[in-house]
Amino acid sequence: MLPSVMEYRRQAQRRLPRLAFDYLEGGAEDGITLARNAAAYADLEFRPDVLVDVTDCRLEVSVLGADAAMPAIVGPTGLNGLFWPEADEHLARAAHQAGLPFVLSTASTSLLEDVRAATSGDLWLQLYVQRDRRIAEHLMDRAWQNGYTALFLTVDVPVHGNRDHDKRNGFKLPLRPSRRLLLDLAAHPGWCWRMLRHGGPQLKNLAVSSNARENITEQASALSRQMDLALTWDDVAWLRRAWRGRIVIKGIQGLADARRAQAHGVDGIVLSNHGGRQLESAPSPLEVLPEVASELGGSLEILVDGGVRRGSDIAKAVALGARAVLLGRAPLYGLAGRGPGGAHEVLAILRCELENTLRLLGRNRIGALDAAAVRKR
Repeated sequence: MLPSVMEYRRQAQRRLPRLAFDYLEGGAEDGITLARNAAAYADLEFRPDVLVDVTDCRLEVSVLGADAAMPAIVGPTGLNGLFWPEADEHLARAAHQAGLPFVLSTASTSLLEDVRAATSGDLWLQLYVQRDRRIAEHLMDRAWQNGYTALFLTVDVPVHGNRDHDKRNGFKLPLRPSRRLLLDLAAHPGWCWRMLRHGGPQLKNLAVSSNARENITEQASALSRQMDLALTWDDVAWLRRAWRGRIVIKGIQGLADARRAQAHGVDGIVLSNHGGRQLESAPSPLEVLPEVASELGGSLEILVDGGVRRGSDIAKAVALGARAVLLGRAPLYGLAGRGPGGAHEVLAILRCELENTLRLLGRNRIGALDAAAVRKR
């Protein structure tokens, strides 16, 4: 096991071709929002209490009706097969072993049925809505029939953000040969062998629900150019008719929209700027969290993502009012850097760091964390 999540990031950078690592790591435009997400955690300092009995330290929480071994969820990330074959199954197993729920992306490279077969843990579905809403309805029906119990509607991607790194690398699916690409791939024979052996990533769930062929170009088109740009708050009622489980709105970036979500009766929200990959100069979720939690924390569950790299980051988010954090890049660093075992290791590291942080803060349970435990530097 490596010492920290960032060590797995460095391992992933060595083992992935540049186009794959940049897709995993990159943000929109100049990366300002991406950097702010991490800086928001660094700008907080702890205010510990001492001489407290911390012999027993409890991290367990309930999130959207599910038990979690710590206040974290393995969140939805797309095109994971670019990093490791059967990536979504491996991530779901790692989450289950760590006692955490797993959220499967609409842009997953594994069938939701196969992910369910891989684990008996709590599974939730992240949803993008295309213009043909029958695709979303088919996805939701398949997920419900396979025991997925919560729906995360992502609302911050009506179009893809401006991602210079993908343009620079010529990242389009399927990949088009170039001298630069061939040199990059030649320097990463292990990755090339895995892709050749298992086949390139396909957006399998989208293909099944949209009747797309096994053609990544057609699938990617269904995901991007056909996104429903007319989706509004009024469509929460449509979701309620189509989905029988809990509904979470992912991509809230301010108090006004958080209020709208609460007024429309959703079960939870994710304060998120899509990991800094969408709107450049968007607010950091952690900085939005205190005012949202102060007003709405008693009426809906508030989750947060973006920039979590340490167990101490999880503690800061909880102290400011989050029920849990969504882990995106961190488990992928482990998977890409050391295979399926790496994803398990990253989650174990985060749990160990969180437990140590809690004890050093003089708290013996995660519920004892509140705003008094942190302050802005």
